[in-house]
Amino acid sequence: MKILNRLHWVDWLILALITGFALYIWLQIAGTLNYKWRWHLIPNYIVGWHTKREEWFANVLLQGLMVTIRITLYASILALVLGIGLGLARTSRNMTVRLLARTYVEFLRNIPPLVVIFIFFFFLSVPMIDALGLERWARAIARSENNQIWIFFFGDMRLFPQLVAGTVVLALFESAFVGEIVRAGIQSVDKGQREAARSIGMTYMQEMRYVILPQAVKKVIPPLANQFITLIKDSSIVSLISVQELTFKTLELVASTRLIFEAWLVCAGFYFIICFGLSQLFARLEK
Repeated sequence: MKILNRLHWVDWLILALITGFALYIWLQIAGTLNYKWRWHLIPNYIVGWHTKREEWFANVLLQGLMVTIRITLYASILALVLGIGLGLARTSRNMTVRLLARTYVEFLRNIPPLVVIFIFFFFLSVPMIDALGLERWARAIARSENNQIWIFFFGDMRLFPQLVAGTVVLALFESAFVGEIVRAGIQSVDKGQREAARSIGMTYMQEMRYVILPQAVKKVIPPLANQFITLIKDSSIVSLISVQELTFKTLELVASTRLIFEAWLVCAGFYFIICFGLSQLFARLEK
């Protein structure tokens, strides 16, 4: 109500014009496409009812949403760990370490994410999965009876290798951006702080731990939060390497039911709810 009271008549006029324009575009599209909307079918593809077992179950769209949440959560943790290491390496006193870290960062930041996804998937993720025997291990877990904990954290264990591949690929790509954020945060700390730390005999590690990093953390939290939200949207790319997240499941649903607009609008709605909710949460944390 407070927001409504603050609105001027000009604001109401602009809102009315925008609403009218959106309605006009909607009517034009509806008349041109001659599309038959079937919104009543969508809820069943989010949560379905199993007639034999007489229980509700997560259907295609909800399954994809859960995979998206899992993969972004795990990829964010891994990207944060790798990014902090890259940020420290980019500000290291050792030139070789700095050059190696910069090569990694510049390589990933200057290549389209789609190309990066395929390069890391075929040259790193697939050999790693084969070498560790993850596929055989995951299938054995899937056939066992006491696998509820595994299913809770990783979903369908038969798809565990794809989950690992998508997580690793996303984390490696996003870690380059996290590393640059950490580097910028470290370098934003006044040089006098470093000189003061050295003047009292602190080692490099003590200087970073007790003086630099505590001050840098406050400055890097906002951009890190934004990068985490970007990671959620970037997770849709891994559908191209058969990771069955929300975008992949939406493609399957569209192909099998022809609910083209309904499915994609619901998919967009899920992404918006997650990203907008997190942006509001991070905004509160920043305050």
